[in-house]
Amino acid sequence: MSEPFSPRRLALGAAKKLFIDQPVSKAREPEYFAPPRLTPAAILEKNRMSRPRDRVLSNLEEMYREAFERAKASDDPSAQTSLDFAYRREQLYFEVLLDVRDALERR
Repeated sequence: MSEPFSPRRLALGAAKKLFIDQPVSKAREPEYFAPPRLTPAAILEKNRMSRPRDRVLSNLEEMYREAFERAKASDDPSAQTSLDFAYRREQLYFEVLLDVRDALERR
């Protein structure tokens, strides 16, 4: 005659197989985790600049050209003069920043 079903006996048998019958495997040591540092080199390695120099400068020119045409349509010479100066100043700033970006990318 067979033994009646016993959940307790079944659980003890499974625990015995798991802990006693099988050899104990060596536990892995946790790997050393170093969080990423936000240095300029790390940022440049991950994020290469996507806009080329001519695209940046052409976007700047397009924006100022539209504003200049509006000032021309309103027949305001002082606005045209100030926009012309502002465009040249911004173009110089962008060229300097793009030179710095290019120098950092070459590193």
